[in-house]
Amino acid sequence: MLDQRILPLDTPFEHNGIQYPANWLRLSSMEEKTAIGIIEVPDPVRADDRFYWDGDINNPKPIEMVRDMLIEQIRQTAYTMLLPTDWLIVRQFETGQEPPKSNLDKRAAIRTAHESNLSAINAAADVTAMAALQFTWPTEDINV
Repeated sequence: MLDQRILPLDTPFEHNGIQYPANWLRLSSMEEKTAIGIIEVPDPVRADDRFYWDGDINNPKPIEMVRDMLIEQIRQTAYTMLLPTDWLIVRQFETGQEPPKSNLDKRAAIRTAHESNLSAINAAADVTAMAALQFTWPTEDINV
C-alpha cells in the first residue's frame, strides 16, 4: 500500500510526481519500496465459502442451507466408513456367520460418531458456530 491505496502488481503508478513503470514493484527491493512509503499488507483472510457468501464473514449463508450441507457431509462420511464392511452384515443375514467383534465395535463407533456430529450441528445456534465445529470419527481401520 502507498498513501492508503493498494498498488496492484504489474500496473504503473505515480507518487510525488514520479511515474513508476508496471514492473517496478516486482524489480525493486523492500528497502526501495519502504523509501518511498510503500508498506506490505497481508492479503485479507477469506472466510470459508461453505459458510459465507463471497468469502465475507459478514455475509453468512442461510443457516438451513449450511445445516443441510453439513448433515449431508456427515451422512456421506459415515456411509463411506461403513461401506467396506457392509458385506459382512449381509453375509451374517444370509449365512448366519458372525462378523468379527472388532468390526461390529468399529461400526458401532462410526454410528455413535455420526449421531454425535449430527447433534453438534443441530445444537449450533448460527452459521459462525457451525463453521467452528470440528467433527470426530473413529480412526482405527476395520479389518475385513
